[in-house]
Amino acid sequence: MKEPRYPLRYTRSGMIFIDSGDDCGAVVDAMLETGYSEEFCIALDWDTAFIGRLMEAGFLVMSETISDTSGGDGTGRGTLRDIVLPKLHVIRSALFFPELHVKKSIRPILKRYELRFDADFKTIVDKCLETHGNGWLTPSLVSALFALRHTRRGRRSARPVSFGLYRDGKLTAGEFGVVCGRVYTSYSGYREEDNAGTVQMIQMVRWLEERGFDFLDFGMPLDYKTDLGARNIDPPGFVKLFRQGQS
Repeated sequence: MKEPRYPLRYTRSGMIFIDSGDDCGAVVDAMLETGYSEEFCIALDWDTAFIGRLMEAGFLVMSETISDTSGGDGTGRGTLRDIVLPKLHVIRSALFFPELHVKKSIRPILKRYELRFDADFKTIVDKCLETHGNGWLTPSLVSALFALRHTRRGRRSARPVSFGLYRDGKLTAGEFGVVCGRVYTSYSGYREEDNAGTVQMIQMVRWLEERGFDFLDFGMPLDYKTDLGARNIDPPGFVKLFRQGQS
């Protein structure tokens, strides 16, 4: 394996460990230089600025609750602890706005709904938790998202936001994610009506395009994203495009 210019540290299981004192962008460069084949890294620090720097380096920040037995209380059970799982996907799904595909069956219903930007962030996060559970969206990660919303570190700083879709004033679908520069990264979403989730994404893509964003970072590839026109990008290609969106 090639030696990177920036030193990397690994856990015994072979995952890259990132500390709050690390240069997160340099870690990404070293991952690309070494051909790191895992999707996840691991970190333990929930410092708000550190979580923001991970996002600004191109990581999709996830989390997991583990049993920490390092305290040695003799019970063998350990205490529960949320760890940070920065993810740089092996394959990243991205949608470039001219490539948006809207099915004919969806077009007639688009005008029935209204998209609102960042109007009900807490409600939408709560709905995502109700729908999908907290397997990766742990309490510590939720707290970090809210802390970042109230922290201003610069014009290009990571900012969690939401998109809500309304019909006759009622919230019918929504999602939250993170804005970094001219790139929006989608984290999680939910819907309460058939097709409402698709309409929400279509209207969101158009909203992003109108406001000068470069592209929509969908994260993990899935069929419904491909159906909307998203394409798959390898890590070097994604990092290059992501960084262009921060300039």
